[in-house]
Amino acid sequence: MMTLINKSSASWINFAPAIFVLLWSTGFIGSKYGIPFAEPFTLTFVRMVAVVSILSVISLATRAPWPTSMRAVAHIAVAGLLVHATYLSGVLYAITLKLPLGFVAMVAGLQPVLTAVLAQLLLDERLNVKQWLGMALGMVGVALVIVSKYALGTTNWAALGVAGIALAGITLGTLYQKRFCANMDLRTGGVIQYSATGVVVLLLAMIFETMKIDWTPQFMFSILWLAVVLSIGAISLLYVMIRRGAASKVASLFFLTPSVTAVMAFVLFGESIAWLGVAGLFVTAAGVALVMRAAK
Repeated sequence: MMTLINKSSASWINFAPAIFVLLWSTGFIGSKYGIPFAEPFTLTFVRMVAVVSILSVISLATRAPWPTSMRAVAHIAVAGLLVHATYLSGVLYAITLKLPLGFVAMVAGLQPVLTAVLAQLLLDERLNVKQWLGMALGMVGVALVIVSKYALGTTNWAALGVAGIALAGITLGTLYQKRFCANMDLRTGGVIQYSATGVVVLLLAMIFETMKIDWTPQFMFSILWLAVVLSIGAISLLYVMIRRGAASKVASLFFLTPSVTAVMAFVLFGESIAWLGVAGLFVTAAGVALVMRAAK
C-alpha cells in the first residue's frame, strides 16, 4: 500500500488533501469511541502495537529498505515521538478531560499559522501575499468555531492546555519530518516511529495509569480504525504531501479539521454546533483553497 501511495499519479495526488482532511477528522471520532474503555496512554500503546504489527508484515513482505545509519534512525524516531506520542496523547487526554471534539480539533487547527511562522525561520519557506491572506481567512474560520463553543459554555482551560501540547507536537513534528526525514521509506520508517512511540507511552501508562482495558467490540473497532485508517492511511498521506510540497502549505489543511470534526461530532454524538461553527467551515475552506491555489 505504501508503494502504491508513493507511485500514485499526479491526477490522484490532487485528491490527497481532501482525502487527508476527511481521514484526519475521523481520528477525533475514533478516539472518542475508544477512550471510555481504556485510559489515554494505554489506548495509544495498544494502537501502536497494532500499527507496528501491520507495518512490520508489510515491510517484510515487500522487502522495504531500512535506514542505513543510526543517525537516520534517531531522526525518524524523534519525528515520530513529536507527531505521534506528543500529539496523540495530548488529543486523548483533552478528550478524557471532556473537551468537545470540535474544540480539540480547533486547537490543532491553529497549526498552519504556527507552522508557517516557524517554517520561515527554520526552513526558509516564504509565503506570498495571497497565501498569508488565506492563512488569515483560516484563522477567522477557526475563531468562529471558538466563538461558537464559548457561546455554548464549553470552555475547559485544563483540557485546552493539554490540547496545546498536542498542537506543539504536531507542528514541530511536521517541520522535523520535512527537514530530516523527507526521504524515509513510509513502511520501515513507520515501524521505527510507532515503535518509539509505543515504548514511551507504555512507560507513561505503567507510571500514571492502571492499564485496565475493557475489550468491547466498540473498543476493538476504535483501535482498528485508528491503526489502519489514521496511523497508516492518513499519516502516509501527510508525509507524502510534506515530501511533495512546502510544510506551511500542507499544514494549511489543518484549518479544515475543526469544522469537519464539529459536523461529524454533531451527527454521531449529538454535540451542539452553533451557526457560527457552520460559517467557520466555509471561511476556513476558502482560506485553505487560497493558500493551495496561490502556492501553485
